[in-house]
Amino acid sequence: MNKQFLDKYARLVVKTGINLQPKQILVIKSPIECAEFTRKISEIAFQEGAKDVVIFWGDELTSKIRYLHGPEEIFDEFPAWQKTFFVDYARQGAAFLSIAASDPELMKEVDPERMVRAQRAHSIALKEHRERLMSNQNSWCVVSVPTQAWAQKVFPAAGPEAAVEKLWEAIFASVRADQDDPVQAWDEHKANLKRSMDFMNTHRFRTLHFKNSLGTDLWVELPEDHLWLAGAEHTAEGLEFIANMPTEEVFTLPKKTGVNGKAVSSMPLNHNGNLIKNFTLTFKDGRVIDYSAEEGLESLKGLITTDEGSHYLGEVALVPYDSPISNAKILFYNTLFDENAACHLALGKAYAVTLKNGDKLSEKELEEAGVNDSLLHEDFMIGTADLNITGVTAEGQEIPIFIQGNFVF
Repeated sequence: MNKQFLDKYARLVVKTGINLQPKQILVIKSPIECAEFTRKISEIAFQEGAKDVVIFWGDELTSKIRYLHGPEEIFDEFPAWQKTFFVDYARQGAAFLSIAASDPELMKEVDPERMVRAQRAHSIALKEHRERLMSNQNSWCVVSVPTQAWAQKVFPAAGPEAAVEKLWEAIFASVRADQDDPVQAWDEHKANLKRSMDFMNTHRFRTLHFKNSLGTDLWVELPEDHLWLAGAEHTAEGLEFIANMPTEEVFTLPKKTGVNGKAVSSMPLNHNGNLIKNFTLTFKDGRVIDYSAEEGLESLKGLITTDEGSHYLGEVALVPYDSPISNAKILFYNTLFDENAACHLALGKAYAVTLKNGDKLSEKELEEAGVNDSLLHEDFMIGTADLNITGVTAEGQEIPIFIQGNFVF
């Protein structure tokens, strides 16, 4: 890869993505295949004054062996030391960086039920850690770098080395690391996203109607005190960070019981190493009442039935079809990138920060306000070149938001 771009990317992640502060701990969750980039991040973090850099390594090949051959009972258990690791560092005010890079089809031989059970045990054990991040009590960021298996899925016609190089180039472009001044490029990008965010917040839409030729015909009601967010987020202390790099979305939460109609996927979903393709979800009063998929139906079922809250939506996000990642015409098979190429929804837990004063409300108060809760938060893409979105105000006025896949303004 281009070493100059790599250095720019790593510094961008530390200084703009995480916005690491002096004497702050940085926790990195990384696949072992991404060790070179993880070490570069660690080096820069210490140069920027980190108190410590702690790395939690993962190995998806070892995980596959465990899923295939482990005894049944281990998939309902979660190690106490791992819970202590993540929760204690969160309580110390650590920043968390996750590197999302996996083989999109590695787990297709694995019983989906085992993965659902393991994910459920993981989510229950790390509930406090997850809620701290989703309410922005800690700064956090998700980024990615290529692995060979992932790169060859994205670029199947290229050889192994060429595929990795092409994926590096695509990632550098998507996070603006190939710009002369990536920090300035991100400042301009955040300003552009803020204009879209301000448009949505100014109009205070009560309902959104999504419709396209794939079959999506969905009405999404929004809570009265919803907030649209985009680009930069802030901790309670006012520290700015970028939760996803790249990011092209403007997002909020739906009212839990206010979603009706049909949502049809526009891209495959890589969930726990299994691809779910061409799937449809039907909603009534917020709840998924029917679903289908041409491929990965059992994985889709496992996702939806994680718990009661996973039958409902927790996020609605707007991404113009004419955006950099979409225009690259690359299917990444990685939600971090694919969700920033298309409008998307998320099953499961809503971000409390997308409700006015939501980060200060109790679980009961959030529930009463229509905020969905779940062990799950899984994005899936519905955006297309012909997607139209109409907003309906509290007074019943209908205002176009998207026409033919893009913002009208």
